Amino acid sequence: MSLNDALRLAQSKDLDLVEAVPHATPPVCRIVNYGKFLYEQSKKESHVRPTGGQMKEIQISAVIDPHDLATKRNHAIRFLCEDMKVRIKLRFRGRQKAHKEIGFQVVNQFIKEVAAFGQADSPPKLLGDRDLNAVISPLPRNKRAKNPNESATPSDSTTPSLPPSSAAPEPTAEPPPPTSSAEDQSGV
Repeated sequence: MSLNDALRLAQSKDLDLVEAVPHATPPVCRIVNYGKFLYEQSKKESHVRPTGGQMKEIQISAVIDPHDLATKRNHAIRFLCEDMKVRIKLRFRGRQKAHKEIGFQVVNQFIKEVAAFGQADSPPKLLGDRDLNAVISPLPRNKRAKNPNESATPSDSTTPSLPPSSAAPEPTAEPPPPTSSAEDQSGV
């Protein structure tokens, strides 16, 4: 359709002619209400959120079990692989406040275990007398270790397949030796 015909058709319907794909040959246009078109475009753009600014928080304790710490570490690795920052929060309770060095050891060990995926922005800091915080930022994708949560699919071409005849051992021609019975052992 020619440009003049399209403009006449749009004006007859009291709508606007909007170029949708300008680089196509021929250019693609739509007949729409331009105000409504702009409103819909702004709604689409407002719903898109960048994941780079998101932060996840992981709470641990100074007396956390090693298995629980490993689970929290795996969650942190998953978040770092998704390009999210991770805040580690350790809260001291009761008599734990007297031994804050244990909390620092736990947080520093946690940071060392996820070092292949992210780096601490600063050393762990005390906030007040109860909270110990550290923020870990993800490393760039080319410097980061491979995500262990991704399932690796084994390729069949790398493992040699055995022919069906060699898969099971062939039976031998000799019969097995006879077993002794109770009568043979008694000597009767």
